[in-house]
Amino acid sequence: MSDSSTPPPSTNEIDIKSILLVDDDTELADTLKDLLESRNFVVAVQPNGAAALREVQAIDYDVIVCDMLMPKMAGDMFYLAVSKIKPELAARFVFITGHADNPKVEEFFKSIDALVLFKPVLMEELVEMISLVLKRTAG
Repeated sequence: MSDSSTPPPSTNEIDIKSILLVDDDTELADTLKDLLESRNFVVAVQPNGAAALREVQAIDYDVIVCDMLMPKMAGDMFYLAVSKIKPELAARFVFITGHADNPKVEEFFKSIDALVLFKPVLMEELVEMISLVLKRTAG
């Protein structure tokens, strides 16, 4: 008997998963992209909600990791636009922000029962949140 015929469950699940990373902090976005790709995710990066909106019109991503405060279109406006044009993608968001004490941001998160990570983002927490989204939206 060989154990090699049965790959670890998480490997197959993650191999084909696509992530849209929306953040105007290019250094952070590049770092997260590299780390996620090292875990076998396919990652696309957009610098703001306006560019990301064009992206989701073309592709249904498995997970959308989105910063909150960005130029051209902030994370909350991007989320609301996506939930109107592709409502099935609304459950696929993980938000990241450095503005934990911003009342507007806090109120938005509460209003949609958001999955949120606060900067600095720990890679293990991000992967855990991504796994949670994948489990919630499977099927």
